[in-house]
Amino acid sequence: MKRIDAIFLAGQAAQAQDALLVSNIGFPSRELCSVMDRPHNFYMLGSMGLASSIGLGLALAGPERKVIVLDGDGSVLMNLGTLATIAHHAPENYLLVILDNCCYGSTGSQPTCTHLGTDLFALAKAAGIKNVKKVDQADDLPQVLQGQGVVIVKVEAGNAAVPIISLSPEEIIERFMRCARPAARS
Repeated sequence: MKRIDAIFLAGQAAQAQDALLVSNIGFPSRELCSVMDRPHNFYMLGSMGLASSIGLGLALAGPERKVIVLDGDGSVLMNLGTLATIAHHAPENYLLVILDNCCYGSTGSQPTCTHLGTDLFALAKAAGIKNVKKVDQADDLPQVLQGQGVVIVKVEAGNAAVPIISLSPEEIIERFMRCARPAARS
């Protein structure tokens, strides 16, 4: 499956669940903005490896609200400690979706360690995360996007031809914070 297709399905799931959606830096954020822009999306423009941590903080601060994080294999490998922290807290309103394309897609598609055999499913389990799933087919993705924990989604390498996000960093955070604040929800 193409990453942009998995991102579109995640965007649909987030919208249906009124979830906050945090997206990894680079092309994943650009692709999400292109296919499913909404104020509830936080597009990371920097801080590689921290989407999972930011999403976890949001989930812990607002347990009444579902939080979905779209992260890449390279970013998760940069911040493996986040898996242990997710396991320790195990919020029921948090889902980390790792889009594994076996490369650093936003910087030239250099291979990551998953290309060389590192198993993110096994790492998440070893960190203590109870609910870990793997998905290879687009048809299986919508159901697991309803859950919590971690899901590793195998996607093809390659970036979609999408524009740069037209929002400024200030606009992204301001509109996202309006949605993330409990008082702003209907």
